[in-house]
Amino acid sequence: MPENPQHTYAENLLLGARVYLSGPMDFVASREEEEKFGWRTRVGAFLRARGCTVFDPWHKPEVRGLHEYGREDADTTKVREAWTFEDNPECARTRSRLTGHFWETLHVDLRMVDTSDFVVAYCPTNIYSVGTPHEIALCRQQRKPVLLVSPPIEFPALEELRRHLSREADHEALTLLATLEKQAAIKPNPRGIPSLWYMPLVGGECFFDGFGFDDYRDTFGWAEDGPLDERERRTMPRRPLLSFLDSRTRELPRKWNGWRKDYVRNDDWLLWDLHPEGPGADVSSARARAEGTP
Repeated sequence: MPENPQHTYAENLLLGARVYLSGPMDFVASREEEEKFGWRTRVGAFLRARGCTVFDPWHKPEVRGLHEYGREDADTTKVREAWTFEDNPECARTRSRLTGHFWETLHVDLRMVDTSDFVVAYCPTNIYSVGTPHEIALCRQQRKPVLLVSPPIEFPALEELRRHLSREADHEALTLLATLEKQAAIKPNPRGIPSLWYMPLVGGECFFDGFGFDDYRDTFGWAEDGPLDERERRTMPRRPLLSFLDSRTRELPRKWNGWRKDYVRNDDWLLWDLHPEGPGADVSSARARAEGTP
């Protein structure tokens, strides 16, 4: 990979593209770890090296005239502990305050989706998320690509615990463990098969079973110290996202046409060819060109 992005659209199709990074933030194991060392940190660096503008909900852009509007950090969700279902005026005021507080976050994140050319979404099937499906649906309503990573989901510690309890013949603990699996809906998904709803929404050619960090580890100096690295070492991605994105600097992807039974042009990929030194694109200039006037 070149150290610097190419400087013309003809050489680098992703130069100037705007990308939003969507994925669970609320019910992850640790918001602190996710903010500092999560997948967005690496994918963001990868995309910026290719000349992209990256919208990361952990690090939202400043809004002119509205300082700190919609900002989030690791402690943002603590305020929701005030939530109540009680039905009286005081509790109604509390709920109104909370919904108003979190409206800013929703507003900014959806505006970033609106502004983006495409979205990268990380959707492990074991983490509850609401904002991510909303962002994916909004993006697809606008016929923009969503590149969805659905990784294999396995629980090695759970299997080790079960083996340990079996060796110890602790039948009571094994019964409790089986009950916990049902109560917590612990469901392995070793092939990373995505939600049936996502399949038609996103489209068959936009799914990936991992990031493929190993191929770019030396270039970016990524240390092997996180759960994503452990997962990808245990199950090597068959269709990694990063190599797909690397190819997009040279050519746009095609999509499968079931009627033609072949790959065809993918017109979801509309990356604007805007040149700051040029006249821009406006209705009057387009009309003048159509009419043959200067």
